This record gives sequence, C-alpha cells and structure tokens, in this order.
Amino acid sequence: MDFEQRLQKAIERGQRRGEAESEAAAQQALSKEELKQLHSQYRLQLSEHIESCLRRLPQHFPGFQFETIFGDRGWGAACSRNDIKIERGTRQTLYSRLEMTVRPLTSIPVIDLAAKGTIRNKELFTRNYYEKLPDVDPTRFVDLIDRWVIEFAELFAAQG
Repeated sequence: MDFEQRLQKAIERGQRRGEAESEAAAQQALSKEELKQLHSQYRLQLSEHIESCLRRLPQHFPGFQFETIFGDRGWGAACSRNDIKIERGTRQTLYSRLEMTVRPLTSIPVIDLAAKGTIRNKELFTRNYYEKLPDVDPTRFVDLIDRWVIEFAELFAAQG
C-alpha cells in the first residue's frame, strides 16, 4: 500500500470517527434534555407536597406565616414565626422557621431535597437527601418530607 492509499484510509477513518463523536454528542444532549424534564417532573411533584404539608403548620400553630419559595435556592416552601419573650424587664425576639426546597438541577443529575429547621433562635437541623435522577423513588422523598415536618412540629410543641 503506497502513501496515497494510506493517507486516504486515514482520512476516511477520521471522518467516521468524527461522525461517531457527533452522534454520541447528539445522544448525550438528548439524554441531558431527558434528565432536565425528569428533574422538572419530580421537582413539581415534590414542591407541591412540601407546600401542602407546610400550609398545615399555621393551622396548628397560630402565628406562623407561610411562604412559597422559588428561584435560585430551589422550589418549595417555608413557615416562620417571631415570638417575643419578656422576662424581668428584658425583651427577647425568638425566631422559628422550617424551610424545605428541591434544589435546582446542576451538572450532577440528582434530585436534592434540603430542609432547615430553627426553633426559638436555635437551629435544630439542616438536612439534605438526594438520589440520582434515573434511580429516584418519589415515595421515599414524600416520606422524608412528611417525617421532617412532623418532627419539626413535635419539637416546636415540646418547647411551647
């Protein structure tokens, strides 16, 4: 095989490799779009459940203010309340808040649930739970949301 034939074969191999890489990139872009849609689907389902659970707190603990959260921090909800404690002429503001969000999609394809609970100026918990998008079990997330809201309510009632 002379130089010209080897050169021609190398060019053909390079063209086939370029086509294969383009196809792989197109396939990867499609899977990224699918992951984005899957994240949106779970985010919507879980953020609605978070809102549903947190909307109930003010019914049991008057004074809590409900707030919907959306944007850079994620999607979800929060309930907060300020109390005033007056003792021997001193006045102290006591802050309580429960916040739960589904964080935005990042370069790592996961659903990330974040929660933070503060009762009377003391941060009681900061929690995160995540699963890879293809492996997500929404019932596990729903159970965690329920458990964390119930735990917060119990701790708040205990300090009441």
